[in-house]
Amino acid sequence: MTMKDTPEEWEIRSSETPFRGAKTSVRTDEVVMPDGSVARRDYQVHPGSVAILALDDDDRVLLIKQYRHPVRQKLWEIPAGLLDVPGENPLHAAQRELYEEAHVKAEDWRVLTDVYTTPGGCDESVRIFLARGLSEAQGERFTAEHEETDLQHARVPVDELVRGVLAGELHNNCLVVGVLSLVAARGGDGLDALRPAEAPWPARPFEA
Repeated sequence: MTMKDTPEEWEIRSSETPFRGAKTSVRTDEVVMPDGSVARRDYQVHPGSVAILALDDDDRVLLIKQYRHPVRQKLWEIPAGLLDVPGENPLHAAQRELYEEAHVKAEDWRVLTDVYTTPGGCDESVRIFLARGLSEAQGERFTAEHEETDLQHARVPVDELVRGVLAGELHNNCLVVGVLSLVAARGGDGLDALRPAEAPWPARPFEA
């Protein structure tokens, strides 16, 4: 048996959007269940995101610490951002986010993993990249606003992050998935065997 997620779409009897925000919205669908009954499902409609596990030559991961109002915590995270433009190439978006949030560029890019963050209540899909060959970016620094005006930066050894994840001290989804995927890749076929940076992404199709 091949362990692989498969596309499927059940019949929707009706759909409405009771809330529209600046970047996301909430949709309500009446979905036909396998027994013929109809159930109401509310979920967040999300444009998708990219995240970057930027690994330097000293085996440290570039992190930012940012206030997240819904959970009332400052979380250590890897750089990430929305796919603001429909059909946007996720690699280009990731390169932009790494520049804006850390003023860093990378020479080697690969896909680390793709993940649905909360598939029971949101259709957000995130592509997590591995970026290596880091150096300081040229040009002016990005002008931060809102929560990003209070960002902290750090470079933390991979082993220390794994310990923090397993100890329940680090909670950001992309950080947790990214770091553990990195360790798993190293223990498997190696980082150079990861998918290329512009590998197909069925959840968020794009033009290379």
